[in-house]
Amino acid sequence: MASDLRLFLLLLLLTVSTAFSTNPEGEALHALRSRIKDPKNVLQSWDPTLVNPCTWFHVTCDDHNRVIRLDLGNSNISGPLGPELGRLEHLQYLELYRNNFEGKIPKELGNLKNLISMDLYGNRLEGEIPKSLGNLKSLRFLRLNNNHLTGSIPRELASLSNLRVFDVSNNDLCGTIPIDGPFPTFPYQSYENNNRLTGPELQGLVSYDNGC
Repeated sequence: MASDLRLFLLLLLLTVSTAFSTNPEGEALHALRSRIKDPKNVLQSWDPTLVNPCTWFHVTCDDHNRVIRLDLGNSNISGPLGPELGRLEHLQYLELYRNNFEGKIPKELGNLKNLISMDLYGNRLEGEIPKSLGNLKSLRFLRLNNNHLTGSIPRELASLSNLRVFDVSNNDLCGTIPIDGPFPTFPYQSYENNNRLTGPELQGLVSYDNGC
């Protein structure tokens, strides 16, 4: 009987351990690590076998072991950003500035409803700014400057009433700058060095994508 009990407890422990090891946020971050190059080994502590990623360097969690901050600025990391970042549903700060990230900004970042700050500046990102970023109602800081972004500024961003800092300078954006929402509060420097970008937006007279 005692041996049966010990066997039962061992099986129960293994089951619980397996359940906890499949942490969705840890899996998402490990998926990010698997697609990028890390010559300085700043991600060497990202061990996918741990219960959760809260002990990993550059990752901050809240009291409930939920990832709320990712700090990888100035890390000499290169490669594409993937859709898995959109699974960090409690994330508040996404700091990926001054690296060599390339490719498009994943539209899945629009799932990060708790995000306060998104700093992707100083990379090699290209393509359009995703319209889905208009879902980030808690966003206060959005810095996308010094990339290779094209297309227009999505009108959906005008609904971000909490946005205090917006910078898309030094890209290749086109079209017109919105005049509603928080956009009248942003200085000219937020848009400079986008040779095909004009403003303010002429509501009802020209298409928003005019010139793109």
